[in-house]
Amino acid sequence: MGRGRAKAKQTKVARDLKYRTYDPDFSALQKELHGDEDDGDDDDGDDYR
Repeated sequence: MGRGRAKAKQTKVARDLKYRTYDPDFSALQKELHGDEDDGDDDDGDDYR
């Protein structure tokens, strides 16, 4: 009981994702997938490698 509002929200989000038109930023996606960083600072705080 009381699931109507939550289901409506999920339906709205799913519909927005399905029918939304957008221009994907493939260059940013490629950088993210290949692990390229803009600043070049590879210090992750681990001094024991």
